[in-house]
Amino acid sequence: MGIIVNLDVMMAKRKISLTELANQVDLTQANLSILKNNKAKAIRFSTLESICEVLHCQTGDILEYVEDSKEEKNN
Repeated sequence: MGIIVNLDVMMAKRKISLTELANQVDLTQANLSILKNNKAKAIRFSTLESICEVLHCQTGDILEYVEDSKEEKNN
């Protein structure tokens, strides 16, 4: 699995919409949606910092490492 983005969880906890977060972080809704839906291949530290600032959280609240299972590695 690798890195999982838990942005949707933090947004729900903070009761903030995608539109509102996009405006406050100065990202397009499309780019923020890609990140929220675990489709992003990378994230800038400045973007991650802005998201954490707006959501009052730590980077570990947004990003999580999940080790691949042996079955996934063999496929």
